[in-house]
Amino acid sequence: MELTQEVGGLLVSLGIGLLMGVERERRKGTGADRRFAGIRTFALTCLAGGLAQASGIDGVVLLGAVLVAGLTLLAYARTRPGDPGATTEVALFVAYLLGATAIASPALAAAVGAMVTLLLAAREHLHRFSTDWLTQGELRDALILTGIALAVLPLLPNRPMVGEFLNPHLLARLVVVLLVLQAMGHVAKRLLGERHGLVLAGFFSGFVSSTATIATMAARARRHPAERAGCMRAAIASNVATMVLLLMVAGTVRPDWVAALWLPALCGALVAAACALPGARAAGHAAKPDPQRSAISLREALAIAMVLTLVQFAAQWLKLRFGTGGLAVAAGFAGLADLHAAVAALLVQAPEVPSGAAVRVLALPVGIAVVANGLSKVVAAYTAGDAGFALRLAPVLCGVSGAFLGVLWFAPLPAA
Repeated sequence: MELTQEVGGLLVSLGIGLLMGVERERRKGTGADRRFAGIRTFALTCLAGGLAQASGIDGVVLLGAVLVAGLTLLAYARTRPGDPGATTEVALFVAYLLGATAIASPALAAAVGAMVTLLLAAREHLHRFSTDWLTQGELRDALILTGIALAVLPLLPNRPMVGEFLNPHLLARLVVVLLVLQAMGHVAKRLLGERHGLVLAGFFSGFVSSTATIATMAARARRHPAERAGCMRAAIASNVATMVLLLMVAGTVRPDWVAALWLPALCGALVAAACALPGARAAGHAAKPDPQRSAISLREALAIAMVLTLVQFAAQWLKLRFGTGGLAVAAGFAGLADLHAAVAALLVQAPEVPSGAAVRVLALPVGIAVVANGLSKVVAAYTAGDAGFALRLAPVLCGVSGAFLGVLWFAPLPAA
């Protein structure tokens, strides 16, 4: 190891110790009741970790860790009974480890040191969040979501179980996405109120899956009729994200075609935004938490995931049964499952440089894909919600599709 690297690592160790020590010094207090360890103790402990690692002597780092651990345990034993917290003691041991890490990986140690200091400084906010803001139902839902994502999902086989269909891993991943969408809507509503919160949640969730967002909002509207208007605006707002994502996909597959698609996509997005924003401009107050109310619904997420899986299954079966000889029919099948995948497949087969004639040829299959995707969204809204929600959503989707296709057909690029 070069001397300059060791010096740099020691400087990083000292910097981490000073950073953490300053934060702890401000909470240390004064007089006989002052707490254990401040800026000097943290700086020296962190620097000691760096020196132990830089010495290269076997067992020195372990010996230092034992000494620091013993010191922290002694300090904790002498803590007043009225203050059983051990944050400072644990932080001091972490500082020693960071000091040792800084010799081999100064960037990692500095990043972790900054995060640890932020965690220490956010004590009041974290305590208020866990005791005052977070409800018992939300904590339970967070544990369920975490358990599915971190424990169940990795254990499921990532292969089709029936032919080329029913991949348990993909199905569980879709359920996790749906649960996250539900949680996003709940958190946004808590923070921003029903009007603003649900609309923003619907827009950002639309980048993950507009169909899933619509199904989630339809189910939420059925469970909570008082939020029906906000859920409808959120479902419509997800279509704004659909148009934006369509342009992003086109720019990835065929960048030259963005010039032909940006205006149709913009018009479709404006129609969706115009339908989603009225009534959402009035300021909404943060929702009062209901301790018994759940942020997620696992049963509804499973039902929606199965519906979307069946739609994809049907689209794939139709393609296998009737073939893909007709580009328009194939685009309609693909659009049932995912609009962006359908458009990407069509653009791959299109000329690299768009012309007026090429745009007209592409307009029909793209139009069928857009209509099929809108139909799948209406079906998802009806299945997860009710007929009223689906019937109110259908004209909006027709307007979005009509604006996109009308501009695409009547304003093509001039012939090359």
